Amino acid sequence: MSEVLSKYLPDHAVEPLFELIKLNSVHLKIVNERQTRHGDYRKAVNGKHEITVNSNLNKYRFLITLVHEIAHLVAFEKFGRFIKPHGNEWKMTFQRLMLPFIRPEIFPHSVLPLVANHFKNPTASSDTDARLAFALKQFDERKADVYFIHEVPSGSLFRIKNGRIFKKNGLRVKRYECLEIESGRLFLFNANAEVEILPS
Repeated sequence: MSEVLSKYLPDHAVEPLFELIKLNSVHLKIVNERQTRHGDYRKAVNGKHEITVNSNLNKYRFLITLVHEIAHLVAFEKFGRFIKPHGNEWKMTFQRLMLPFIRPEIFPHSVLPLVANHFKNPTASSDTDARLAFALKQFDERKADVYFIHEVPSGSLFRIKNGRIFKKNGLRVKRYECLEIESGRLFLFNANAEVEILPS
């Protein structure tokens, strides 16, 4: 298991995470990319704790995702099945489990302060923390024709993964206002949304 984990995690995180997996009897599956989630946890009918994590995540997002899912398992076991999935019990558990990993040997200097700040009050998804999500995405393997929305010139057309086409208007506080061409409706996009720029 350690050899497998070493392909997906920062070097100094492999052994402590392997211990966490053993301690909590986790059955870990590394699966193909899913658009709607980075990972998930469920207790199977046979009582096994099953966690899946997407194989395409960079090593820092993989680490955060795996600890996020283990935190669900630990919080449910400690506080019972009726707690909110991302409520206070889970947040406390996630903070406690992540703390040993928030170190310069594990996270690069560009990401470490953002991770530390995020874990003062972790959210259901690190994607909602735009600064952290953008910093983590710098370590993704990006396709040549994929851009972050903040890189798209104002007034330009772009396409999102599901094929819908938008025109970028302007920045509204922290998010970008964009017009969907087909419906004429306005939508707001986080600065780190990945899009394909269309020729004008």
